[in-house]
Amino acid sequence: MFKHLAPEGFEAVSSGSFPKGQVLPRSLSTLQAAGIRTQGLYSKGNDAFEGSPPDVVITVCDKAAGEACPVYFGPALKAHWGLADPSDVDGDEASIQAAFDPSGLPLPDDAPREHPKVQELLELMQWSEGQVWCSPERHGSMSAVFKAQIDWVPLSLGAVRPTQGKTLAVMQVCGGSQSFNTVNQLRVLGRWMRMFTIPNQSSVPKAFMEFDDQDRMKPSALYDRVVDVMEELVKFTVLLRDRPDLVDRYSERRESAEELSQRVNQRSI
Repeated sequence: MFKHLAPEGFEAVSSGSFPKGQVLPRSLSTLQAAGIRTQGLYSKGNDAFEGSPPDVVITVCDKAAGEACPVYFGPALKAHWGLADPSDVDGDEASIQAAFDPSGLPLPDDAPREHPKVQELLELMQWSEGQVWCSPERHGSMSAVFKAQIDWVPLSLGAVRPTQGKTLAVMQVCGGSQSFNTVNQLRVLGRWMRMFTIPNQSSVPKAFMEFDDQDRMKPSALYDRVVDVMEELVKFTVLLRDRPDLVDRYSERRESAEELSQRVNQRSI
């Protein structure tokens, strides 16, 4: 990534304290999807650069900060970016790269809840820690396709609230001038679903002009804002992770799971 983004005259090399002998396939596919060349990349240890000490060393995995830097790195400027090691992520590729495609999702109440696309949506809602909601603005509002997805998600599944306490980032794309109608509506909807909506947001005007021939967003202030939003979402998600005390409610703690299930699933009043 550094080679791809850095100005001319800079050179970047990578290595691992404990190389596994091959580049993680997911790393290659992610780079390729971003339009970054992967030819010539291979797994290597720190000793590969013993004869050419670097000027700057940046460790990027959350476990690497505690590892000893080889002495031949010498007086290099050192920094640490604590990113989780992607090779430690559990689950199959489909769940790791989970994103919901609404194609084939029936209209709310127009099919049984057992419909495969409905079940896929509900499973992803419960699986996720944080979510990004993005909709085009149509006639001054979010699209019906997006609203239909949320209308399939109940506040409660039995005694489980599938979205309560999850983090949320909201974005919109516009066919014309910049508007904020949709992100404002998404915020209201996120609050209704009992989610923590982060302060930052993104609205991209004339979206048809902001993407290149490979469907990648062009560098711009609008692109920078999207990155800002995603970084903020990750930070808030980390802050709330494993903190049920910050997202539960006093009134709910007073109820047993059975009482809650009976209350929220009553068929008639």
